[in-house]
Amino acid sequence: MPSIEPPLDLAQLQAILEEFEGQKGAVIPMLQKIQEAYGYLPKDIMVIASRRTKIPLAQLYGVATFYAQFRLKRRGRHLIRICDGTACHVRGAPKTVQALENAFSLEPGGTSPDYKYSLEIVYCVGSCGLAPVAVVDGKVYGQTRPEPFVRQLKKLE
Repeated sequence: MPSIEPPLDLAQLQAILEEFEGQKGAVIPMLQKIQEAYGYLPKDIMVIASRRTKIPLAQLYGVATFYAQFRLKRRGRHLIRICDGTACHVRGAPKTVQALENAFSLEPGGTSPDYKYSLEIVYCVGSCGLAPVAVVDGKVYGQTRPEPFVRQLKKLE
């Protein structure tokens, strides 16, 4: 199933650019607001922001790629982080990742075609006693087993 990008609401960008008009040193806060509005930094929005602010596009991308807080790709509504640290790995984290790949066409570092889920692999969430551990939208799930975990995720809106 192909991914379909919804049209971008340029009114949000207009308001953000007006807020930062004339503030050349405000690249980071401006990009933060743009990402807050759109969920990531869409290419078309970056081009418009560059033209309107007269900040070179290369400079905007330089900042966006330097700081880990910025995303250049659209992320799913639900962020799934699977711990693959030593304790989680030996207790089955790879099986959970495989189950997510099969159930949602979701690869590590990727987003499902329907933009419902994004999957990240992390290497410790500090809950080794609960291994294997997953964190979904900030909520910790311990002692995860592949099939029940997939069923739980399917209940998310």
